Amino acid sequence: MPDNLHDILQLGIPAGSLQEATAELFRRAGYRITFRPRNYFPAIDDDQIECMLIRAQEMARYVENGVLDVGLTGHDWIIETKADVHEVTELIFSKTSRRPVRWVLCVPNDSPIQTAQDLAGKRIATEAVGLTRQYLEKHGVEAKVEFSWGATEVKPPKLADAIVEVTETGGSLRANNLRIVDELLQSTPRLIANRQAYQDPWKKQKIDDIALMLRGAMAAESKAGLMMNVHREILPKILAILPAMQKPTVSSLADGGDWVDVITVIDESVIRHIIPKLKAAGARGIVEYPLNKVIE
Repeated sequence: MPDNLHDILQLGIPAGSLQEATAELFRRAGYRITFRPRNYFPAIDDDQIECMLIRAQEMARYVENGVLDVGLTGHDWIIETKADVHEVTELIFSKTSRRPVRWVLCVPNDSPIQTAQDLAGKRIATEAVGLTRQYLEKHGVEAKVEFSWGATEVKPPKLADAIVEVTETGGSLRANNLRIVDELLQSTPRLIANRQAYQDPWKKQKIDDIALMLRGAMAAESKAGLMMNVHREILPKILAILPAMQKPTVSSLADGGDWVDVITVIDESVIRHIIPKLKAAGARGIVEYPLNKVIE
């Protein structure tokens, strides 16, 4: 148990599309979060942390005013709410991919709108009203921006002339016969902290520890460990094949003979090309193993 009530960190978990992806990232980082039906306070296997489910759109506001010490939300919603928070680290993950999401200006395929200037006097539907108004102001254009409660893609052309919507793959936009006119912003999730909480030594250390483990889990996702036995005579040839993060670890085997153990970490995507080359070069006992975290 924590030493006193002060030693509790209030952590915001984004509800909705990022909820499961966030829980999976925390699991790989070593924290098990358990969601319960109709309950906005998930359990976590760390008695120094209390979790709360908050919509990503509102997260920055609650972190700014101190209801939460730390939380995960998109860079887009920090800008949209103009929240004054400390960004601890960037976490490049989303609900379906590891690419940034994009806020884009879209119109129907047959719309005459081609540029931002063509929006003058038009109606734009979006959930990101502030972001859209900033975009229009930047281009010196006056248009009517309406908040959209959802299903924004279906609103043009009857309910809106254009929309500003978030997309990862563009599939939903194409399915609704929309084309992209411009990109307003690329956004990735961020771990953000309340500025006052981050000045508290205990909370700062706890937050930094969480950030370190989350980054380590993400770094390990696309990598794998590789170990093998190599005769000393061919060691230079083997080392030349390995595209290691750093220099591979080379250690003598227990029998102290002419064979050594080589251990390294490489991108998972190239392993299938590397292993046949290693075997052909004379490596033996080649073992690939998964990684939980990579801390650099």
